[in-house]
Amino acid sequence: MNIKISLAQTRINFADTHKNMEEAIRLASQAAELGSSLILFPELWSSGYDLPECQTYARQNRVILENLCTLAKDLGIFMGGSLLSEVNNKIFNTFTIISPEGKITARYDKLHLFNLLDEDRWCQPGDHLQTVNFPWAKAGLAICYDTRFPELFRSYALKNATLLLICAEWPLSRINHWSNLIKTRAIENLSFVAAVNCVGQVGPDRFGGQSAIISPWGEVLVEGNQDDAALLTAEINTDQVARARRGVTALSDRRPDVYEL
Repeated sequence: MNIKISLAQTRINFADTHKNMEEAIRLASQAAELGSSLILFPELWSSGYDLPECQTYARQNRVILENLCTLAKDLGIFMGGSLLSEVNNKIFNTFTIISPEGKITARYDKLHLFNLLDEDRWCQPGDHLQTVNFPWAKAGLAICYDTRFPELFRSYALKNATLLLICAEWPLSRINHWSNLIKTRAIENLSFVAAVNCVGQVGPDRFGGQSAIISPWGEVLVEGNQDDAALLTAEINTDQVARARRGVTALSDRRPDVYEL
């Protein structure tokens, strides 16, 4: 099945949820006009890593999610990205998927918190994996630092996920790690990867873009540069995953009896 996916490689306006929402509306509308079935936004796209004010953003993000549900229904498109959320007085970095019916269909709380940005000081880690049954594919969700943990993505592949969705705020200083890791996650799991990052100076940090959609063979179907905000769109054929997994049987040739505790 052929479907289009769009990545919103944005320049996040630090601590300005109003401007960031305006940009999200503009880019989602463009993606719908291009015929995309899904648009992804970066990690914490509504605020940036302004974590000391996390409770304020979590409250504002409730309204933003309501508005996104209306927008997704109006445009007829799936939407995803991570926002700060609050549950039982605890803050999470949550990757939310919204359906074209205007419903929240999945929530994934980031498992691996990034202590170099004090994320573990302000947020609680998630405690479970999250897959999404899209009409065209089963997808696994991940956020930024999660990308360094291959066990997460292998678990998704073993759950028959054929698409891996990643949203991030990945710094320019380590952007080569990002590019290599997302390609590796595609190749080792014989899955499509759609990975979106932001660009530019966001608060005290500079982020490196290079959002990309990658095939199960590691082919880069579309990729952003390190400096420019852009809407990146590519068409994928979901049948390619089954062909790749028949051609390379690495998932079924695993030896968990030897190397898993």
